[in-house]
Amino acid sequence: MSDERLSVLKTYKLYVGGAFPRSESGRVYEVTDSKGTWLANAPRSSRKDARDAVVAARKAFGGWSGATAYNRGQVLYRVAEMLEGRRGQFAQEVAASEGVSRSKAAALVDATIDRWVWYAGWTDKIAQVVGGANPVAGPYFNLSTPEPTGVVTVLAPQTSSFLGLVSVLAPVIATGNTAVVVASEASPLPALSLGEVLATSDVPGGVVNILSGGTAEIATPLAAHQDVNGIDLTGADEALAKELEIAAADNVKRVLRRRTDDWTADPGTRRLTAFLETKTVWHPTGKLGTSGASY
Repeated sequence: MSDERLSVLKTYKLYVGGAFPRSESGRVYEVTDSKGTWLANAPRSSRKDARDAVVAARKAFGGWSGATAYNRGQVLYRVAEMLEGRRGQFAQEVAASEGVSRSKAAALVDATIDRWVWYAGWTDKIAQVVGGANPVAGPYFNLSTPEPTGVVTVLAPQTSSFLGLVSVLAPVIATGNTAVVVASEASPLPALSLGEVLATSDVPGGVVNILSGGTAEIATPLAAHQDVNGIDLTGADEALAKELEIAAADNVKRVLRRRTDDWTADPGTRRLTAFLETKTVWHPTGKLGTSGASY
């Protein structure tokens, strides 16, 4: 018997509705490293795949947005635990995708896991930062609370295939939205592998849906989709971002405009509040005691 064996090459698939379908079109495209060496074939998503992802995200929205913020934090922390157990795999994929050394890739993966934990900790705190009781001139309670926008399309950064990806995805779902992610076109492998982690964690199917392929081809129907409530344009170039913003205006989507981010810097709360709506409730006060004091 020969000592030689054939390697078992990994088949990357989309992640939609908690399942791993191939692209509806059956198309794939070659993913190469920084030196042009073949790494894998990734599915090239079609418009139908994009529509299917929106349907899955909308179906999951009620349960995810209705969960307690504390519960969402627990679920996100579980994802970080799963990522910790697969650090080696992600370091290898990031090194190949971004053309960095293995040690640099390992540091980026560690930062990515820490970033996920950071957002997990914000789930039950952001309401205290952006919500509260408002002083009004009258016998009323006036309370403002943040609520998720709905289904959000996230165009992942093109050059930061894992840290940048998590930096734009985690705040969207931490605040109760569901997401349709368009992975980096040239470096989609860490994003597609993240789908495997999400599927084996406690994140309900449909909360995160991950598509790979041509950014413009996938993003164009998503920007115009009437059941998408918001879009993050981070991964679009300037010309595409302008087109998508015009398409998004048709149903008054929330739009987070593209800008150059340092993904290693403190992210702050900007992305946590980007896809939140503020609900304000008025409630009349009652009267207590013979003095007529109100509460």
